[in-house]
Amino acid sequence: MITSSTDPQPADFADVRATNLAVVLRFVREHAPCSRADIAASTGLNKATVSSLVADLIDRRLVRETGLTENRVGRPATMLVLDGSPYAAIGLEINVDYVTAVAVDLAGERLLSWRRAFPGSVAAVAAIVRRVVNRMAKEDKQILGLTVAVPGLVDGQGVVRVAPNLGWLDTDVSGDLAKALRDPGFPIQADNDANLGALAEHRFGPHGAVSDLVYLTGELGVGAGVILDGRLRRGGRGYSGEIGHIQIDPQGPQCRCGRIGCLEAVAGIGAVLEHASPSPVEVELEIEEVVRRARAGDARTLALLGGVGRDLGRGVAILANLLNPQVVILGGYYVPLAPWLLPAVEAEVRERTIAPEAGGCQVVMSSLGYDAAALGGAARVLDSVDSGRLPRIS
Repeated sequence: MITSSTDPQPADFADVRATNLAVVLRFVREHAPCSRADIAASTGLNKATVSSLVADLIDRRLVRETGLTENRVGRPATMLVLDGSPYAAIGLEINVDYVTAVAVDLAGERLLSWRRAFPGSVAAVAAIVRRVVNRMAKEDKQILGLTVAVPGLVDGQGVVRVAPNLGWLDTDVSGDLAKALRDPGFPIQADNDANLGALAEHRFGPHGAVSDLVYLTGELGVGAGVILDGRLRRGGRGYSGEIGHIQIDPQGPQCRCGRIGCLEAVAGIGAVLEHASPSPVEVELEIEEVVRRARAGDARTLALLGGVGRDLGRGVAILANLLNPQVVILGGYYVPLAPWLLPAVEAEVRERTIAPEAGGCQVVMSSLGYDAAALGGAARVLDSVDSGRLPRIS
C-alpha cells in the first residue's frame, strides 16, 4: 500500500480513513499530475476507495482536477494536482539578531516573507505573529499551524531547555505564544532551528531526493539538523545536532556557552566578523564588506576566511565520520562566503575523513537563503498534514 519507507503507515492511526486520506494526499503531492488509477495502482487501495478519498480531498480544497490527458494507454484520465489555496502554514525563526516569518500554501508557494530585528520578548514576537495571521485572514487563508525555530535545545514537548545565544532557560515558547495570542485556534510548535533548516532543505531544496543529509546553520550560532534514511533525527530528548559546542581548538576563544574553542566560537559568523553585531542589517552589511575585501584580494581577509573554513571543515569531517551523510548543506551567512570557505572546508573533510573520497559526502551551499529555518517551520506544519492532520471541511 505504501510506496516508500517514509510514507505514513495506516496501521499507526486509529482512524483508517484519515490515514488513507493522508496517503492519497501525499501521493498527489509527490506525483502530480496523476490520476485516480495511478493512485490505486501505487498505493494498493481499491478504485472505489480512492474515488471516495479523492472526492473528500476535493471537498476540503486540498486537491483539484485539472482536466483530461490523452497521453496514456486506454481512455483519457482526469488528472489531479494539489490545491490547498485556502490554507497557510506559518514558520517563524527567532534568532539572536532577527525574527523571520514565512507563510506558504499547501504546495509550498510563498505567501509572505518578513524579516525584523529581534524584539527581545515573546510578547513582541506574538505581535509579529498577529500581523502575519491578520495578513492571512485578509487573504481568506485558514492557518494550518505555526512552528517556531529557536537556536537551542528544544525538548519533545516544544520547551526550550537552553538557548545560550538568547539567554533562555526552560522557556515554553509555544505555550507562551499560545497564551499571548489568546488560543488562536491552530497548533503552535517549537523546534531547533537547524532541525527545521534540514526539513526545509529536504522538502523544498534541490536535495529532496537525498535520504541522508545534514544542514548546518550559518548564524552567530552553529547547529546541525540531521536527516537519516529520509527522517529527521532529534535524539532521545530532542537535543541532537549541537555540533556548535564540540571543542575544535583547546587554545581557541571562549564561546558564548562559556566553554573554550567550540566550533561556534572558531567558525561561526562571529569569528568572521571578529565581533557580534546587534542587528541583522549590520551583520549583512559587514558580511558584504568581508565579501568586497575578499574579492579585492585583501590578504588579511583571505587568511581569516581560510582559517574559518579549515575549522568549519574539521566540524564537517566529524559529521562525515560519524553519520556518513550524502550531503552537508551550509546555510545562513555562510552562503555569500562560499567561494572562500568551501575550498578550505572540502580540503579538511578529505584529509580528516577516514573513508575514501570522504565517504561520498559532498559539501554544498544552501539555495534557500536566510529564510531556511522559518521555511522549515512551515514545512513541519505541512508534514503534519501529510501525516493525517487534515483541515476540517468548513
